[in-house]
Amino acid sequence: MGAEEKIGVVTDYYARIGVAAISLTDGDIRAGDRIRVRGQTTDFTQSVESLEVEHRAVERAQRGSEVALKTRERVRRHDQVFRLGDG
Repeated sequence: MGAEEKIGVVTDYYARIGVAAISLTDGDIRAGDRIRVRGQTTDFTQSVESLEVEHRAVERAQRGSEVALKTRERVRRHDQVFRLGDG
């Protein structure tokens, strides 16, 4: 397992469409990144299939943005989001 870099925190979750809103408080994210979502009852990794900023698809988003992305499991507010490095 490579290094984990905290990039943000979950601010909302839309269960009907399986999408998490994430505030990028500490780092950037791009399509194709592997991320880990961890919280009190959450812990899984996945690839970022697609990203949206203000309902527009983007390839990457900078620290300070609010992004939406599909998650393969339910996430909860305040869950931490990490980007996984290669080692």
